[in-house]
Amino acid sequence: MDIWIWSVRLTRTRSIASDACRGGHVRVNGVRVKPAHVVRVGDEVRLRHEGRERIVVVSRVITKRVGAPVAAECYVDKSPPPPPREETVTVAVRARGAGRPTKRERRSIDKLLGRTVTEERDRRPPME
Repeated sequence: MDIWIWSVRLTRTRSIASDACRGGHVRVNGVRVKPAHVVRVGDEVRLRHEGRERIVVVSRVITKRVGAPVAAECYVDKSPPPPPREETVTVAVRARGAGRPTKRERRSIDKLLGRTVTEERDRRPPME
């Protein structure tokens, strides 16, 4: 089982596939399986990996890792579509104790916060 999962590129390494089997994250036809389980054509394999569940039906049994186009022909993917990726907001991160920000960093912080040059002047106290 672990060799087939790795061969069709459902996991990056064989050890990850083996650990998934031992951890109970792989089911064949609804039954948890060990890494040494024999895969047959027509088996429904459910793999919980990287936060999502992959559901595939075996259409061809292989024992050597192959390229992605060939690997895609070895199974029929019945997985639900992955959840939409949430848009990440860029956050300015500075190392603690790095001192004052440089002029370039200040400009990028102002751009991130949506400030303009006139707002910057208005924010400063008047000089005496």
